[in-house]
Amino acid sequence: MKLEVLPLKLEDRTATIKSCMASGARLGLVTSIDGGQLLTILLAPESKQIRCYQTEVEGGQYHSMTPVIPQAHWFERTTLDMFGLLPLGHPRLKHTHLHEPYVSTLPPLAKHATQVVGRPYEFLNVEGEGVYEIPVGPIHAGIIEPGHFRFSCYGEVVANLEIQLGYVHRGVEKRLTEVPPGKARFVAEAAASDMAVANACAHSVAVEALFEFEIPRSAWLLRTVAAEIERVAMHLSDLGGIAGDIGFLAVSSSMARLRGLALRLAELVGGNRFLRGYVCPGGVSRPWLKASLSEMRQVLHALASQLQPVLDIFLSNQVAVDRMEGVGKVSPKLAAEFGLVGVSARASGVGYDCRASWSSATFPSREFAVVTEQSGDVYARAKVRIGELAVSLLMLSALFDELASTSGPSWVPLPQILPPDATAIGIIESHRGELIHLIVTDEEGAIKRYCIKDPGVNNWTGLAIAVRNNLVADFPLCNKSFGLSYSGHDL
Repeated sequence: MKLEVLPLKLEDRTATIKSCMASGARLGLVTSIDGGQLLTILLAPESKQIRCYQTEVEGGQYHSMTPVIPQAHWFERTTLDMFGLLPLGHPRLKHTHLHEPYVSTLPPLAKHATQVVGRPYEFLNVEGEGVYEIPVGPIHAGIIEPGHFRFSCYGEVVANLEIQLGYVHRGVEKRLTEVPPGKARFVAEAAASDMAVANACAHSVAVEALFEFEIPRSAWLLRTVAAEIERVAMHLSDLGGIAGDIGFLAVSSSMARLRGLALRLAELVGGNRFLRGYVCPGGVSRPWLKASLSEMRQVLHALASQLQPVLDIFLSNQVAVDRMEGVGKVSPKLAAEFGLVGVSARASGVGYDCRASWSSATFPSREFAVVTEQSGDVYARAKVRIGELAVSLLMLSALFDELASTSGPSWVPLPQILPPDATAIGIIESHRGELIHLIVTDEEGAIKRYCIKDPGVNNWTGLAIAVRNNLVADFPLCNKSFGLSYSGHDL
């Protein structure tokens, strides 16, 4: 969607945004262009409206919204790291991306740095007789991305978890302002390797919105197929991870095998198992091969028929259910207050799914069931994934039928130079939840700001909340049930 940027005075900012949120809007994104202003994007899913406010900031300081809008806390911390903008009155101001090894005066995206930002990171000190700390990471025992988890425990019970990320910060957003527009899609889709389709779709939707360009119908259908295949593959992977942490290896290994069938579908559609390079501005890069449709249907049928017995075994095992029920709970109130998204939100009764509100692929015109649960525990997050698997498999079957009778091009070229002085956004429901790509161009049509908001910006706080008052041994299970991405956060 192409955005109209509305001016908003600094002194009116918090009250205006709070009023909009009280009327049903949610805080989508807070960032800056070059450190001289704040951009605040509010999403109204019910009315399908987006507001973008620009607030000029002088002297590099502004009053924090976090005390009255808790969801803003991570955005404000990131804006401090990236632009040196200091949120006065932030209750727990700590770094999200840049730690001690970085030069203290480095805000990498600021045009003119005005703040000297110190790098020490002070963990919350939990006091009391018998309280001790367990530091975990950033280097882990398995093949896992780096992140530091500081547990404050009383016996085996976690009193507090503090999460420190930023160890794989790669400068992705800055690089997206430097590469030629025609090559930017390859950088954008690599922001998180297990969300290649979602990131490529969000990028493409934003670029097309800049031109106010409509892609061909067959391209819409193929993007939907690619997005749902990626969702199926990753939900299977996450369910397998949950089963593995319970010790249910039969289900875990079966999920890995079934994920192979989903990846085979991806290969038939996009030419490779991870659909890299498939979605692009203007449509998709590979024409629809109707000759492969019969095999696609066979693979989809095999996946659906072989999945159900595995799910029956998983959900009928009382030991597995007991390990998930009541563990890692996030209440509906806290899920809404901190702006959780995706499976993590819907498992706590928040029925927000970007596909129902924002234009991407064939959504929101395509009807589908939004799967929700109320208990907010590991079991609820597993059941939401299982429900979404069923929805996606039915959707893929219907899409294959539509594609059988669809003709026409699947890609149309776009101009090489982007429109000048324009702002556009792409919002996608990835398998993790709300994913946002924001593009701002200068007077010559060059990208002067590219911002990616990964679902983890919303959900890492949810994981910290979920672990409290649970056993230390339950943390791996809670972590898997959220299924967050380190690299998607550490852009």
